[in-house]
Amino acid sequence: MPLAALTDDPIRADDTDGIRDRLKAATSAAHHALDERLSRFDLTTTAHYRRFLQASAAALLPLEQMLDRAGADAVLGDWPVRRRAEAICADLADLNGRAAQIELPPRPLDRPFVFGTLYVLEGSRLGAVYLLRIVTASADPRVRRATRYLRHGAGQGLWRSFLAQLADEPMTPDDQRRTIASARETFAVFATAMASA
Repeated sequence: MPLAALTDDPIRADDTDGIRDRLKAATSAAHHALDERLSRFDLTTTAHYRRFLQASAAALLPLEQMLDRAGADAVLGDWPVRRRAEAICADLADLNGRAAQIELPPRPLDRPFVFGTLYVLEGSRLGAVYLLRIVTASADPRVRRATRYLRHGAGQGLWRSFLAQLADEPMTPDDQRRTIASARETFAVFATAMASA
């Protein structure tokens, strides 16, 4: 096996890291690239904030629909509480924006898909705390009010409870690879949506 194949494989026989550490390492570059793209938005302005929300909705809405079809409620009992489609659509309505979903390629709708996708979606709540500080400094009261999406789930410990379930999920090495692939694909969906914004 070529050396490159060994170094590209996030799951190795001598690897003692947990799935969270593997996910973090495997998606670090994609996460950084998405943060760089987000930094180009001036979220204090109505036009940029609306474009940010539209791009976020373009990715979030079809991903949540796929999670519904994948049975996310059977994986996470509080999945309905975690859904943010209604929040982001309400924010867009406040700013006269529209949610145009991007078309996603077919993916296996199984538990690795659910955990990999939710790793990205639930992790984005951490970034939302930072973005909220920027948005609430806007001079436009409409922007300051349209924060349901960024505030969603605040104080409920949703990220911590997701990580606990992720850590408890029994995964074979193949399950872990597919979970990581799902997380990478989810970052790619958001990157595509942000690029089109």
